[in-house]
Amino acid sequence: MPSSTAMKSSRGTVMLITGPYDAFAHLETLYLGVLARRTRVGTNTRRVVEAAAPKQVMFFPARHDHWLVQTGDGYAAHIAGAIGVSTDAQASWWGSEGIGTVPHALIAAYGGDTVRATLKFLEHAPAGVQVVTLVDFENDCVRTSLEVARALGHRLYGVRIDTSEKLVDKSVLPQMGRFSPTGVNPQLVHNVRDALDAEGFREVRIVVSGGFTADKIRDFRAHEVPVDAYGVGSSLFQGRFDFTSDVVLLEGKPSAKVGREYRPNPRLERVT
Repeated sequence: MPSSTAMKSSRGTVMLITGPYDAFAHLETLYLGVLARRTRVGTNTRRVVEAAAPKQVMFFPARHDHWLVQTGDGYAAHIAGAIGVSTDAQASWWGSEGIGTVPHALIAAYGGDTVRATLKFLEHAPAGVQVVTLVDFENDCVRTSLEVARALGHRLYGVRIDTSEKLVDKSVLPQMGRFSPTGVNPQLVHNVRDALDAEGFREVRIVVSGGFTADKIRDFRAHEVPVDAYGVGSSLFQGRFDFTSDVVLLEGKPSAKVGREYRPNPRLERVT
C-alpha cells in the first residue's frame, strides 16, 4: 500500500517520502539523524558567518566530536559559508584540504620558542602557503607577534590570538579596570594591531579564536575590533535540532497520529 511519510521539525514539514512503506521504513533513523546533525552544524555556522561578514570564518570544531562525523560536518559548514575547515576529512566531500595555523604543540616542541617553531614550519611548508602562527603561547601576544613579524617579514601572513578565557594577556595588565580583561578581548586585539602597525607590519592579518559565538562576534563587529578572521569551534555544535518521522497519508488519505497530521510545505521540491 502506498504511503507518505513526513519528516517534521517545529517549523513544519521538511521532507515527504511517498511509496511502499516497507521500502524505506528501515531508513528512518538514518535520515532523521543526518537531518538533525547537519542542520545543527549548518545553521550554527551560517549564524556566525552572517555575524562576521564580511570577515572570514574558519570551522575549527573537529577536536570536540567523534572523528567519523567530520566529513559531513565539514560539508555542512562549507555549504553554510565557512571559508575553511580544519581537517582533510572535513574538506573531502568537495575535493579540498584542511587549513590551520602553526599549533601550540609545535611551539612546545621547540621549547616555547614561537619564532623558531614558525621558521621550522616554513622550511617544510609547501610553496605559497599562507603562514599563520599562534602568538599566545607565553601569554604575551604583542611581544610574540612582533618577534615573529620581524623574523619572517613578508612571509608572515597572519597571527592568531587564542588566549584562554581564564588568563589576562601581559599587554592588557596595565589597562585593566574598565573592561573584562580575560581571554581574547577587544583591547588585546587592538594592542596587537597597534603594535604591528607601529613597526610597519600593516599587512599582517589577525585571526582570533577561543570561545567565539555569533553573539561574541557581533559584539566585536559592533565595536570595530580589527579582526581579519574568526576561528570558531565548539559553539558550532550547540543547540537542539530535532526531527520526527510519521506516516501521514495512506493511499492518499489522512492516516496520522493526532497532532502529527500532514502539513503541506510549498517550499519543498520534487525529487524522483
